Amino acid sequence: MSTKTFRGGAHPPERKHRTEELPIEYLTQVKEVVIPVNQHFGAPIQPLVKVGDQVKRGQKIADAEGRMTVPVHASIAGVVKKIEPRLQSNNLEGLAVVIEADGSGAEDFMPPLDGFSCGKDDALARIREAGIIGMGGAGFPAHVKLAPPPNKPIDLVIANAAECEPYLTIDERMMAEKPADLVEGMAIVMRVLGVAKGVIGLEDNKAHHLDALEAAIKAAGRGADITVQLLKTKYPQGGEKMLITALTGKEVPSGGLPMDVGCVVQNVGTFCAIAEAFRLGKPLIDRGFTVSGGACKTPKNLVVPVGTVVASLVPEHIQLDEEAVRRVIYGGPMMGPSLPSWAVPVQKNTSGVLFLDASEAKVYAEGPCLRCGRCMKACSCRLSPALLNVAIKAGDLSEAEEIGLLDCIECGTCSFVCPSHIQLVQRFRVGKQLLRAKKQKEAQRAGK
Repeated sequence: MSTKTFRGGAHPPERKHRTEELPIEYLTQVKEVVIPVNQHFGAPIQPLVKVGDQVKRGQKIADAEGRMTVPVHASIAGVVKKIEPRLQSNNLEGLAVVIEADGSGAEDFMPPLDGFSCGKDDALARIREAGIIGMGGAGFPAHVKLAPPPNKPIDLVIANAAECEPYLTIDERMMAEKPADLVEGMAIVMRVLGVAKGVIGLEDNKAHHLDALEAAIKAAGRGADITVQLLKTKYPQGGEKMLITALTGKEVPSGGLPMDVGCVVQNVGTFCAIAEAFRLGKPLIDRGFTVSGGACKTPKNLVVPVGTVVASLVPEHIQLDEEAVRRVIYGGPMMGPSLPSWAVPVQKNTSGVLFLDASEAKVYAEGPCLRCGRCMKACSCRLSPALLNVAIKAGDLSEAEEIGLLDCIECGTCSFVCPSHIQLVQRFRVGKQLLRAKKQKEAQRAGK
Protein backbone atom coordinates (compact mmCIF):
# COMPACT_ATOMS: atom_id res chain seq x y z
CA MET A 1 0.00 0.00 0.00
CA SER A 2 1.29 3.45 -0.88
CA THR A 3 1.56 6.07 1.85
CA LYS A 4 0.06 9.54 1.63
CA THR A 5 1.01 12.78 3.33
CA PHE A 6 0.79 16.58 3.27
CA ARG A 7 3.24 19.36 2.48
CA GLY A 8 5.44 20.67 5.28
CA GLY A 9 5.75 19.21 8.75
CA ALA A 10 8.69 17.93 10.76
CA HIS A 11 10.10 14.76 12.32
CA PRO A 12 10.48 15.17 16.09
CA PRO A 13 11.84 12.10 17.95
CA GLU A 14 8.96 9.65 18.33
CA ARG A 15 9.88 8.27 21.78
CA LYS A 16 6.97 5.82 21.71
CA HIS A 17 9.07 2.70 22.27
CA ARG A 18 8.54 2.62 26.05
CA THR A 19 4.75 2.20 25.86
CA GLU A 20 3.72 1.17 22.35
CA GLU A 21 3.63 -2.53 23.22
CA LEU A 22 2.31 -2.21 26.78
CA PRO A 23 -1.31 -3.39 27.22
CA ILE A 24 -3.78 -0.93 28.69
CA GLU A 25 -4.18 -1.10 32.47
CA TYR A 26 -7.66 -0.36 33.81
CA LEU A 27 -7.96 1.34 37.21
CA THR A 28 -11.58 1.33 38.30
CA GLN A 29 -11.12 1.85 42.03
CA VAL A 30 -10.10 5.37 43.02
CA LYS A 31 -10.89 7.08 46.32
CA GLU A 32 -11.77 10.48 44.93
CA VAL A 33 -12.33 12.29 41.65
CA VAL A 34 -12.26 15.99 40.82
CA ILE A 35 -14.49 16.36 37.77
CA PRO A 36 -14.25 19.69 35.90
CA VAL A 37 -17.74 20.90 35.04
CA ASN A 38 -16.76 22.36 31.66
CA GLN A 39 -14.55 20.05 29.59
CA HIS A 40 -15.86 20.83 26.12
CA PHE A 41 -15.50 23.53 23.51
CA GLY A 42 -18.72 25.54 23.61
CA ALA A 43 -21.19 27.10 26.01
CA PRO A 44 -20.70 26.57 29.75
CA ILE A 45 -22.85 24.19 31.79
CA GLN A 46 -23.79 24.15 35.49
CA PRO A 47 -23.82 21.54 38.26
CA LEU A 48 -27.03 19.57 38.78
CA VAL A 49 -25.92 18.26 42.18
CA LYS A 50 -25.09 19.85 45.51
CA VAL A 51 -22.70 19.06 48.33
CA GLY A 52 -23.86 16.00 50.25
CA ASP A 53 -25.67 14.34 47.34
CA GLN A 54 -25.18 10.62 46.76
CA VAL A 55 -24.34 9.90 43.12
CA LYS A 56 -23.96 6.77 41.00
CA ARG A 57 -21.33 6.05 38.39
CA GLY A 58 -22.74 7.31 35.09
CA GLN A 59 -25.24 9.73 36.69
CA LYS A 60 -25.47 13.15 35.06
CA ILE A 61 -24.03 15.79 37.41
CA ALA A 62 -23.82 18.88 35.19
CA ASP A 63 -25.63 20.10 32.09
CA ALA A 64 -27.35 23.07 30.42
CA GLU A 65 -29.59 23.78 27.48
CA GLY A 66 -28.06 24.83 24.19
CA ARG A 67 -26.65 23.19 21.09
CA MET A 68 -23.00 23.71 22.02
CA THR A 69 -23.27 22.00 25.39
CA VAL A 70 -22.31 18.52 26.57
CA PRO A 71 -23.26 17.02 29.95
CA VAL A 72 -20.81 15.67 32.51
CA HIS A 73 -21.35 12.49 34.50
CA ALA A 74 -20.10 11.04 37.76
CA SER A 75 -17.24 8.67 37.03
CA ILE A 76 -17.45 6.90 40.39
CA ALA A 77 -20.21 6.15 42.89
CA GLY A 78 -19.98 8.24 46.03
CA VAL A 79 -20.80 11.46 47.83
CA VAL A 80 -20.36 14.99 46.51
CA LYS A 81 -17.91 16.54 48.97
CA LYS A 82 -17.18 19.90 47.33
CA ILE A 83 -18.10 22.04 44.35
CA GLU A 84 -15.32 24.57 43.96
CA PRO A 85 -12.71 25.98 41.54
CA ARG A 86 -9.74 23.69 40.92
CA LEU A 87 -6.67 23.86 38.67
CA GLN A 88 -7.38 22.08 35.39
CA SER A 89 -5.29 20.85 32.48
CA ASN A 90 -5.71 24.13 30.57
CA ASN A 91 -3.64 25.78 33.34
CA LEU A 92 -6.70 27.72 34.54
CA GLU A 93 -8.98 27.24 37.51
CA GLY A 94 -12.50 26.12 36.77
CA LEU A 95 -15.49 24.84 38.69
CA ALA A 96 -15.21 21.15 39.59
CA VAL A 97 -17.33 18.56 41.41
CA VAL A 98 -15.36 16.60 44.00
CA ILE A 99 -16.76 13.11 44.65
CA GLU A 100 -15.54 10.76 47.37
CA ALA A 101 -16.03 7.06 46.61
CA ASP A 102 -18.41 5.11 48.85
CA GLY A 103 -17.32 1.67 47.64
CA SER A 104 -20.79 0.72 46.43
CA GLY A 105 -19.95 0.67 42.73
CA ALA A 106 -23.56 1.64 41.96
CA GLU A 107 -24.16 2.54 38.30
CA ASP A 108 -26.73 4.62 36.45
CA PHE A 109 -26.12 3.94 32.75
CA MET A 110 -28.55 4.56 29.91
CA PRO A 111 -30.39 1.59 28.37
CA PRO A 112 -28.57 0.08 25.36
CA LEU A 113 -29.62 1.46 21.98
CA ASP A 114 -29.17 -0.18 18.59
CA GLY A 115 -27.28 2.39 16.58
CA PHE A 116 -28.16 0.60 13.34
CA SER A 117 -31.93 0.68 13.70
CA CYS A 118 -32.73 3.81 15.73
CA GLY A 119 -33.59 7.12 14.10
CA LYS A 120 -31.01 9.80 13.38
CA ASP A 121 -32.39 12.17 16.02
CA ASP A 122 -32.33 9.41 18.64
CA ALA A 123 -28.75 8.55 17.71
CA LEU A 124 -27.58 12.17 18.00
CA ALA A 125 -29.44 12.52 21.30
CA ARG A 126 -27.67 9.40 22.62
CA ILE A 127 -24.25 10.77 21.65
CA ARG A 128 -24.98 14.06 23.39
CA GLU A 129 -26.49 12.47 26.50
CA ALA A 130 -23.39 10.29 26.76
CA GLY A 131 -21.30 13.46 27.06
CA ILE A 132 -19.07 12.55 24.13
CA ILE A 133 -16.62 15.13 22.85
CA GLY A 134 -13.68 14.93 20.48
CA MET A 135 -11.04 13.07 22.47
CA GLY A 136 -8.10 14.13 20.33
CA GLY A 137 -7.67 17.32 22.34
CA ALA A 138 -10.01 20.04 21.09
CA GLY A 139 -13.06 18.75 22.96
CA PHE A 140 -15.61 19.73 20.31
CA PRO A 141 -19.11 18.30 21.02
CA ALA A 142 -19.46 15.14 18.93
CA HIS A 143 -23.21 15.49 18.37
CA VAL A 144 -22.70 18.94 16.83
CA LYS A 145 -20.01 17.71 14.46
CA LEU A 146 -22.30 14.88 13.37
CA ALA A 147 -25.18 17.24 12.52
CA PRO A 148 -23.84 19.54 9.79
CA PRO A 149 -26.24 21.97 8.08
CA PRO A 150 -28.09 20.71 4.98
CA ASN A 151 -25.92 22.81 2.68
CA LYS A 152 -22.79 20.98 3.87
CA PRO A 153 -23.25 17.38 2.67
CA ILE A 154 -20.73 14.88 4.03
CA ASP A 155 -19.31 12.15 1.81
CA LEU A 156 -16.43 10.80 3.92
CA VAL A 157 -15.97 9.83 7.57
CA ILE A 158 -12.34 9.76 8.71
CA ALA A 159 -10.93 8.01 11.78
CA ASN A 160 -7.87 9.89 12.97
CA ALA A 161 -5.51 7.07 13.90
CA ALA A 162 -2.30 8.99 13.20
CA GLU A 163 -1.38 9.75 16.84
CA CYS A 164 1.54 11.83 15.59
CA GLU A 165 2.53 13.43 18.92
CA PRO A 166 5.74 11.97 20.42
CA TYR A 167 5.39 9.62 23.43
CA LEU A 168 1.62 9.05 23.06
CA THR A 169 0.46 5.50 22.35
CA ILE A 170 -3.02 5.22 23.89
CA ASP A 171 -4.79 5.39 20.51
CA GLU A 172 -2.48 2.72 19.16
CA ARG A 173 -3.28 0.44 22.10
CA MET A 174 -7.02 1.06 21.64
CA MET A 175 -6.69 -0.04 18.01
CA ALA A 176 -4.70 -3.09 19.05
CA GLU A 177 -7.04 -4.16 21.85
CA LYS A 178 -10.46 -2.85 20.73
CA PRO A 179 -10.48 -2.66 16.93
CA ALA A 180 -14.09 -3.86 16.84
CA ASP A 181 -15.20 -0.87 18.93
CA LEU A 182 -13.45 1.52 16.57
CA VAL A 183 -15.13 -0.05 13.54
CA GLU A 184 -18.55 -0.22 15.24
CA GLY A 185 -18.33 3.45 16.23
CA MET A 186 -17.36 4.41 12.69
CA ALA A 187 -20.22 2.41 11.19
CA ILE A 188 -22.73 4.09 13.53
CA VAL A 189 -21.43 7.54 12.63
CA MET A 190 -21.55 6.72 8.92
CA ARG A 191 -25.18 5.66 9.31
CA VAL A 192 -26.06 8.84 11.25
CA LEU A 193 -24.51 11.00 8.54
CA GLY A 194 -25.81 8.92 5.66
CA VAL A 195 -22.26 8.45 4.38
CA ALA A 196 -21.26 5.47 2.26
CA LYS A 197 -17.50 5.61 2.74
CA GLY A 198 -15.15 5.72 5.72
CA VAL A 199 -11.37 5.58 6.01
CA ILE A 200 -8.98 5.00 8.89
CA GLY A 201 -5.88 7.18 8.51
CA LEU A 202 -2.97 5.22 10.01
CA GLU A 203 0.65 6.40 10.15
CA ASP A 204 3.04 3.84 8.71
CA ASN A 205 4.89 3.44 12.02
CA LYS A 206 1.75 1.55 13.07
CA ALA A 207 1.40 -0.48 9.88
CA HIS A 208 1.65 -3.70 11.91
CA HIS A 209 -1.97 -3.07 13.05
CA LEU A 210 -3.26 -3.06 9.48
CA ASP A 211 -4.28 -6.73 9.38
CA ALA A 212 -6.16 -6.56 12.69
CA LEU A 213 -8.06 -3.46 11.59
CA GLU A 214 -9.02 -5.00 8.26
CA ALA A 215 -10.16 -8.17 10.04
CA ALA A 216 -12.30 -6.07 12.40
CA ILE A 217 -13.83 -4.23 9.44
CA LYS A 218 -14.79 -7.54 7.87
CA ALA A 219 -16.19 -8.95 11.11
CA ALA A 220 -17.83 -5.91 12.71
CA GLY A 221 -18.32 -3.37 9.94
CA ARG A 222 -22.01 -4.13 9.34
CA GLY A 223 -21.29 -3.94 5.62
CA ALA A 224 -19.95 -0.39 5.83
CA ASP A 225 -17.36 0.55 3.21
CA ILE A 226 -14.44 1.24 5.53
CA THR A 227 -10.82 1.09 4.39
CA VAL A 228 -7.43 1.71 5.99
CA GLN A 229 -4.98 4.13 4.40
CA LEU A 230 -1.35 4.31 5.48
CA LEU A 231 0.11 7.77 5.97
CA LYS A 232 3.70 8.91 6.15
CA THR A 233 4.91 9.23 9.72
CA LYS A 234 5.31 12.97 10.06
CA TYR A 235 4.20 15.64 12.50
CA PRO A 236 1.44 17.02 12.51
CA GLN A 237 -0.09 14.27 10.36
CA GLY A 238 -2.87 13.93 12.95
CA GLY A 239 -3.97 17.54 12.51
CA GLU A 240 -7.51 17.50 11.14
CA LYS A 241 -6.72 19.68 8.12
CA MET A 242 -3.47 17.85 7.34
CA LEU A 243 -5.22 14.48 7.57
CA ILE A 244 -7.93 15.57 5.16
CA THR A 245 -5.39 16.90 2.67
CA ALA A 246 -3.34 13.72 2.85
CA LEU A 247 -6.32 11.41 2.39
CA THR A 248 -8.41 13.36 -0.12
CA GLY A 249 -6.18 15.97 -1.71
CA LYS A 250 -8.71 18.61 -0.64
CA GLU A 251 -7.76 21.68 1.40
CA VAL A 252 -9.99 23.08 4.12
CA PRO A 253 -10.44 26.77 3.26
CA SER A 254 -9.13 29.56 5.48
CA GLY A 255 -11.54 29.97 8.38
CA GLY A 256 -13.39 26.85 7.28
CA LEU A 257 -14.18 23.46 8.78
CA PRO A 258 -13.83 19.87 7.52
CA MET A 259 -17.51 19.84 6.57
CA ASP A 260 -16.68 22.53 3.98
CA VAL A 261 -14.89 19.81 1.99
CA GLY A 262 -17.39 17.05 2.78
CA CYS A 263 -15.48 15.38 5.64
CA VAL A 264 -16.07 14.53 9.29
CA VAL A 265 -13.02 13.57 11.35
CA GLN A 266 -13.10 11.90 14.76
CA ASN A 267 -10.41 10.48 16.98
CA VAL A 268 -10.04 6.73 17.59
CA GLY A 269 -11.08 7.16 21.23
CA THR A 270 -14.20 9.10 20.23
CA PHE A 271 -15.40 6.30 17.95
CA CYS A 272 -14.80 3.73 20.70
CA ALA A 273 -16.75 5.88 23.19
CA ILE A 274 -19.64 6.15 20.73
CA ALA A 275 -19.74 2.37 20.36
CA GLU A 276 -19.91 1.93 24.15
CA ALA A 277 -22.61 4.61 24.47
CA PHE A 278 -24.90 2.59 22.19
CA ARG A 279 -23.95 -0.96 23.09
CA LEU A 280 -23.60 -0.47 26.86
CA GLY A 281 -25.43 2.80 27.48
CA LYS A 282 -22.19 4.00 29.06
CA PRO A 283 -21.46 7.74 29.17
CA LEU A 284 -17.94 9.06 28.64
CA ILE A 285 -16.74 8.55 32.21
CA ASP A 286 -13.40 6.79 31.68
CA ARG A 287 -10.36 8.15 29.87
CA GLY A 288 -7.32 6.37 28.49
CA PHE A 289 -3.97 8.13 28.39
CA THR A 290 -0.25 7.44 28.14
CA VAL A 291 2.08 8.01 31.09
CA SER A 292 5.69 8.44 30.02
CA GLY A 293 8.74 10.66 30.02
CA GLY A 294 12.32 10.28 31.20
CA ALA A 295 11.43 10.93 34.84
CA CYS A 296 8.73 8.24 34.84
CA LYS A 297 9.99 4.89 36.11
CA THR A 298 6.81 3.02 35.15
CA PRO A 299 5.61 4.20 31.74
CA LYS A 300 2.25 2.72 30.83
CA ASN A 301 -1.09 3.14 29.11
CA LEU A 302 -3.85 3.69 31.64
CA VAL A 303 -7.64 3.98 31.68
CA VAL A 304 -8.99 5.76 34.76
CA PRO A 305 -12.26 7.43 35.79
CA VAL A 306 -12.53 10.98 34.47
CA GLY A 307 -11.50 13.35 37.24
CA THR A 308 -8.81 11.12 38.71
CA VAL A 309 -6.05 13.37 40.03
CA VAL A 310 -2.75 12.11 38.66
CA ALA A 311 -0.97 12.81 41.97
CA SER A 312 -3.28 10.28 43.65
CA LEU A 313 -1.81 7.56 41.40
CA VAL A 314 1.72 8.24 42.65
CA PRO A 315 3.50 6.08 43.77
CA GLU A 316 1.08 3.12 43.82
CA HIS A 317 0.42 3.09 40.08
CA ILE A 318 2.91 5.63 38.72
CA GLN A 319 6.46 5.66 40.03
CA LEU A 320 8.55 8.75 39.45
CA ASP A 321 12.05 9.99 39.97
CA GLU A 322 10.63 13.15 41.49
CA GLU A 323 14.00 14.89 41.71
CA ALA A 324 14.45 14.38 37.97
CA VAL A 325 11.09 15.90 36.95
CA ARG A 326 11.67 19.18 35.14
CA ARG A 327 8.36 19.60 33.34
CA VAL A 328 4.89 18.02 33.53
CA ILE A 329 2.87 18.08 30.33
CA TYR A 330 -0.77 17.10 29.91
CA GLY A 331 -1.09 15.80 26.35
CA GLY A 332 1.78 15.55 23.90
CA PRO A 333 5.03 17.56 24.09
CA MET A 334 4.35 19.54 20.91
CA MET A 335 0.93 20.95 21.80
CA GLY A 336 0.20 19.97 25.40
CA PRO A 337 0.31 22.60 28.16
CA SER A 338 3.03 22.53 30.78
CA LEU A 339 1.60 22.48 34.32
CA PRO A 340 3.10 23.48 37.67
CA SER A 341 2.40 20.06 39.22
CA TRP A 342 0.74 16.72 38.62
CA ALA A 343 -2.04 17.42 41.13
CA VAL A 344 -4.42 18.00 38.23
CA PRO A 345 -7.36 15.78 37.19
CA VAL A 346 -7.57 13.70 34.04
CA GLN A 347 -10.23 15.11 31.70
CA LYS A 348 -12.18 13.69 28.77
CA ASN A 349 -9.56 15.03 26.33
CA THR A 350 -6.41 14.07 28.27
CA SER A 351 -4.31 11.91 25.95
CA GLY A 352 -1.13 11.77 28.01
CA VAL A 353 0.70 12.89 31.12
CA LEU A 354 4.43 13.28 30.56
CA PHE A 355 7.08 13.65 33.24
CA LEU A 356 10.05 15.08 31.38
CA ASP A 357 13.60 15.12 32.72
CA ALA A 358 16.30 17.69 32.07
CA SER A 359 17.38 16.11 28.79
CA GLU A 360 13.82 16.31 27.43
CA ALA A 361 12.85 19.73 28.80
CA LYS A 362 15.78 21.86 27.73
CA VAL A 363 15.23 25.61 27.79
CA TYR A 364 17.11 27.73 25.27
CA ALA A 365 17.62 31.46 25.12
CA GLU A 366 15.98 33.04 22.09
CA GLY A 367 18.29 34.29 19.38
CA PRO A 368 17.57 36.70 16.54
CA CYS A 369 15.59 35.55 13.50
CA LEU A 370 18.08 34.37 10.86
CA ARG A 371 15.60 34.73 7.97
CA CYS A 372 16.40 31.11 7.10
CA GLY A 373 12.83 30.25 6.10
CA ARG A 374 12.76 26.89 7.90
CA CYS A 375 9.55 27.79 9.72
CA MET A 376 7.83 28.67 6.44
CA LYS A 377 8.92 25.42 4.83
CA ALA A 378 7.74 23.37 7.80
CA CYS A 379 4.38 25.10 8.35
CA SER A 380 1.68 22.67 7.28
CA CYS A 381 -0.85 25.53 7.12
CA ARG A 382 1.29 27.34 4.53
CA LEU A 383 1.69 30.39 6.73
CA SER A 384 4.72 32.62 7.27
CA PRO A 385 5.56 32.23 10.96
CA ALA A 386 8.53 34.62 10.74
CA LEU A 387 6.30 37.40 9.40
CA LEU A 388 3.62 36.67 11.97
CA ASN A 389 6.27 36.96 14.66
CA VAL A 390 7.36 40.38 13.38
CA ALA A 391 3.77 41.67 13.26
CA ILE A 392 2.91 40.46 16.76
CA LYS A 393 6.11 41.83 18.28
CA ALA A 394 5.30 45.18 16.65
CA GLY A 395 1.79 45.07 18.13
CA ASP A 396 0.20 45.12 14.68
CA LEU A 397 -2.60 42.62 15.24
CA SER A 398 -4.44 43.63 12.07
CA GLU A 399 -1.37 42.79 10.00
CA ALA A 400 -1.01 39.47 11.87
CA GLU A 401 -4.63 38.63 11.08
CA GLU A 402 -4.11 39.39 7.39
CA ILE A 403 -1.04 37.14 7.32
CA GLY A 404 -3.16 34.30 8.77
CA LEU A 405 -2.79 34.28 12.55
CA LEU A 406 -6.22 32.73 13.10
CA ASP A 407 -5.41 29.91 10.65
CA CYS A 408 -2.49 28.75 12.81
CA ILE A 409 -3.31 25.41 14.46
CA GLU A 410 -0.62 25.92 17.14
CA CYS A 411 1.08 22.62 16.31
CA GLY A 412 4.51 23.95 17.35
CA THR A 413 6.32 22.74 14.23
CA CYS A 414 7.75 26.21 13.55
CA SER A 415 9.18 26.46 17.07
CA PHE A 416 10.65 22.96 16.77
CA VAL A 417 12.57 23.69 13.56
CA CYS A 418 13.71 27.24 14.47
CA PRO A 419 17.52 27.28 14.83
CA SER A 420 17.26 30.43 16.99
CA HIS A 421 14.82 28.74 19.38
CA ILE A 422 12.27 31.54 18.98
CA GLN A 423 9.10 30.60 20.89
CA LEU A 424 6.88 31.20 17.88
CA VAL A 425 3.84 29.15 18.82
CA GLN A 426 3.69 30.66 22.32
CA ARG A 427 3.75 34.13 20.76
CA PHE A 428 0.99 33.17 18.34
CA ARG A 429 -1.20 31.92 21.19
CA VAL A 430 -0.82 35.24 22.99
CA GLY A 431 -1.41 37.08 19.71
CA LYS A 432 -4.68 35.22 19.18
CA GLN A 433 -5.88 36.13 22.66
CA LEU A 434 -5.05 39.79 22.10
CA LEU A 435 -6.71 39.78 18.68
CA ARG A 436 -9.92 38.22 20.02
CA ALA A 437 -9.97 40.72 22.89
CA LYS A 438 -9.54 43.54 20.39
CA LYS A 439 -12.40 42.25 18.24
CA GLN A 440 -14.62 41.91 21.29
CA LYS A 441 -13.97 45.54 22.30
CA GLU A 442 -14.67 46.71 18.77
CA ALA A 443 -17.94 44.78 18.73
CA GLN A 444 -18.95 46.30 22.05
CA ARG A 445 -18.23 49.80 20.79
CA ALA A 446 -20.18 49.14 17.59
CA GLY A 447 -23.15 47.94 19.65
CA LYS A 448 -23.36 51.13 21.70
